[in-house]
Amino acid sequence: MERQKRAKARGAAEPVALSPEARARLESQVAGLVGALEAEVELAALKAQVYADREDPDWDAHLMAALGALSHPAIPPLLAALFGEARDKVRRKALKKTLHRLKTRGVAFSDDLLPREEASFGAPRPGAAKVFVSPIFGVGESYVILEGPPEILGGNFLVARVSDQEGFRECVLLSLKRQQQADVWGRFREQGLDHWLSPPPAYAISLLEEAYTRPAGPGPGAVQYGALREKIFRHWGHPEAAPDLDQELPALSPGEAPRLLEHCRQLALDPLFLSFLPGPEEIAPWLRKLQEVEDSPLVLSDQQKQVRIDGVLDEATRALYPLETWAHWRRRLLTTAYYLHLEGREEDSRAARAAAADLADPDRSALYGENALLKSLVQYAVRLAWEMQQPREPEIESGLVATPGESRIIRR
Repeated sequence: MERQKRAKARGAAEPVALSPEARARLESQVAGLVGALEAEVELAALKAQVYADREDPDWDAHLMAALGALSHPAIPPLLAALFGEARDKVRRKALKKTLHRLKTRGVAFSDDLLPREEASFGAPRPGAAKVFVSPIFGVGESYVILEGPPEILGGNFLVARVSDQEGFRECVLLSLKRQQQADVWGRFREQGLDHWLSPPPAYAISLLEEAYTRPAGPGPGAVQYGALREKIFRHWGHPEAAPDLDQELPALSPGEAPRLLEHCRQLALDPLFLSFLPGPEEIAPWLRKLQEVEDSPLVLSDQQKQVRIDGVLDEATRALYPLETWAHWRRRLLTTAYYLHLEGREEDSRAARAAAADLADPDRSALYGENALLKSLVQYAVRLAWEMQQPREPEIESGLVATPGESRIIRR
């Protein structure tokens, strides 16, 4: 987030220099890409060779510059696939500069390689009907926003907050001028909602329709949506046309599961999953139990202590994500896998889907352990709670808390 703020403050200025470690990582990725180009692999395989960091515009700008040095006809489509939807000035400037550089070197590509730019995020072209969906936050809530000309709905900005348990939490139709729309997006960013997706319109409508059919009762939000349903269907599409996520996402092979579930240990640290974390009050009893293991007067080997720590984490995971909620968490993980898929983060998407499939597996045994992603969320929440309770000065070297990628939770 800090890197994004620095890039935003800098506007379209040149990106800052990479650290030696980042420069080495960039050179390694470019070398892998060169090998893939020589092998003439498809675009999807080329994308897997390089890493675009949505949290770091400077890294992406340097990556584009490095790709621009490769005068190969596959580079423009690769750049478009990685950065064609970018909206910030740093990436847009770097992309245009790199494509111009390639064209001057004789690399041909179509003039319509990139989607046509719009005036600004949140300000649709006349006649456009657009959708924006937030990631899932809280316990199954998300925002769905429809934008379109006022003649469609009587307003140009429909904002709905929906819950996968309670249906509509709110739904308002607004008539906003361009500056007012910018203010609305600004308020969302202030609340930490600066990450939006644009799935197929029918998918966004299916989220609204599911909220409308929840048995929670016809609250004000549902009434507002109900009055607009037919107009929405005509201009944004029918929910029946929404993709089936089980069919839309690439199938997983049985042999992939162990690797993908292990990847979940790091995926749990992704900002998309922060709102899935248990709160400090929820995690407090388990933090105390882990501290008791750490302070036990018994002389325990590292292996024995690890077994006890894992037992506490499993117990916490079962309590905080009980069996009767697994269907809800499976759906949320599958939805998040779809969002990761839309962003081209295929390995992360497959890991989230593997975690969702694990929750739906009727043959999973208690001996198999708790769900890798949910357990990692508990572990991450414990680490954050532990760090919050430590005195800032002086810093102590004991009682360090491991990240979900490490074996121990608390280590000395």
